[in-house]
Amino acid sequence: MKKILKVFSLLLLLSTTTFSQIKLLSWNVENLGSSKSDSTIVFIANTIKNYDVVALQEVVAGDGGAQAVAQLADELNRKGAKWDYVISNATSSSAYKVERYAFLWKTAKVKKIGKAWLEKKYHLEIDREPFYGTFEYNNKQFTLVNFHAITKKKQPETEIKYFKYLPAQYPNLNLLFVGDFNCPQSHTVFNPLRKMGYQSAFLDQKTSLKQECKNDNCLASEFDNIWYKTANITISKTEAILFYTNFETLKQARTISDHIPIAITFSIN
Repeated sequence: MKKILKVFSLLLLLSTTTFSQIKLLSWNVENLGSSKSDSTIVFIANTIKNYDVVALQEVVAGDGGAQAVAQLADELNRKGAKWDYVISNATSSSAYKVERYAFLWKTAKVKKIGKAWLEKKYHLEIDREPFYGTFEYNNKQFTLVNFHAITKKKQPETEIKYFKYLPAQYPNLNLLFVGDFNCPQSHTVFNPLRKMGYQSAFLDQKTSLKQECKNDNCLASEFDNIWYKTANITISKTEAILFYTNFETLKQARTISDHIPIAITFSIN
């Protein structure tokens, strides 16, 4: 009987621990807009439906982007959980690089606090300024800083360097930097964040897709990541979601996106 009680107590502890955590997914969905077919939207929804909060980058700035996010939310709402979403205004970058960001979340799991906003202070220094959204879970809050950097050849470190000022700018917020940095976590531009107690969730994880797989190697560069403050956040699981394995060719997979989604399961300390 004692053994049964111990096993039951252990299972209860594990289920409570799992339930008390948040599943966050970040994905550069590559030009999410009118060019995405209905079947693509369904595939994206099926890929992200088991997560609690989703941060999307590279939403088309025109009406097609907002409509695609709304369609995605509708599709998610057909799958057993209630979802809500918010889309950013267009970033202040030049016309050919302007984009939107989006957050989607399960309303039964987390609550959005206040309005989401684009970074104002550094919108001139950062081409596609980050999109902030604060969420609450179990009376504890976290703020996602959703970001899509300029391309590698344009030196994304020249704008990522301003991230070191953001924790001081928002001293009362529990910031998690998520998105496509077009830059590996090993770059020295992240050293100031490291010195503040931030850490990348992924190490040496490539996230962009090659044009073609070579010797079963389909990933090109270590671009996407999630940065969090270890004093505030505890991560129990990281996931690199290799969605392209569902397709016969990488060309077919790239109709969904040229990046894989990444995800973490975390608790707030």
